[in-house]
Amino acid sequence: MIAMSSPSKENTFSTPPPGHVRAMFDRVARRYDLMNRLMTFGQDTRWRKEVIRRARLTPGARLLDLGAGTGDLAWEALQQEPTTLPVAVDFSLEMMRMGQRRGRSLAWTAGDALSLPFPENVFDAVVSAFLVRNVRDVPRLLREKYRLLRPGGRLVILDTTRPRAGVLQPLVRLYLRTIIPLLGALVAGLREDYDYLVTSTENFLRAEELAAHMAAAGFRRIGFRRLMFGTVAIHWGEK
Repeated sequence: MIAMSSPSKENTFSTPPPGHVRAMFDRVARRYDLMNRLMTFGQDTRWRKEVIRRARLTPGARLLDLGAGTGDLAWEALQQEPTTLPVAVDFSLEMMRMGQRRGRSLAWTAGDALSLPFPENVFDAVVSAFLVRNVRDVPRLLREKYRLLRPGGRLVILDTTRPRAGVLQPLVRLYLRTIIPLLGALVAGLREDYDYLVTSTENFLRAEELAAHMAAAGFRRIGFRRLMFGTVAIHWGEK
């Protein structure tokens, strides 16, 4: 069984207001997928495959990709289980426009992750990638995800987490504080927005703390796996 910390009362980093975050994602949308590939050395594609595997989709499953960006997780779900019924939700119109260019197989909805226009107990799986860190009220977000899942439904989260102290910490800090902002400047022309990524990652919840918040929201059979020297983790649980 994975050890979990008690949930902290609040994120140690003050997440910017939703309008600021939305504007930032609108700005980065054009280069978002490319930057993800570069920053993770191509590993994020493999991580997303694992997210969908852990969702345990059955034929005809209803899937919610929350904070979908360009829809990578929803598209991966269709690759793994073609009869999946995916719904992709994001609040960045530019992100959704980029995703819609990839095809017509997804149902897209603009929405606030903290208050979604769906009834209770409707989805077989709720997944998200790099969403939670950008939300001011993590407990409320997790309660909303719980509300939407049917009993026995699966939640899977891919997100950055605060790195642990260790012998590799100086290298991790160098990568976060130097390489990522440099890539943001050279590839996307948006160094300041990628400075935010670094700051929010270094000050976000630890993996154990996010797992504890999931338990507090009512999830069970919770687990997580750290990735990329502890700067990223996949969490999962059931309603």
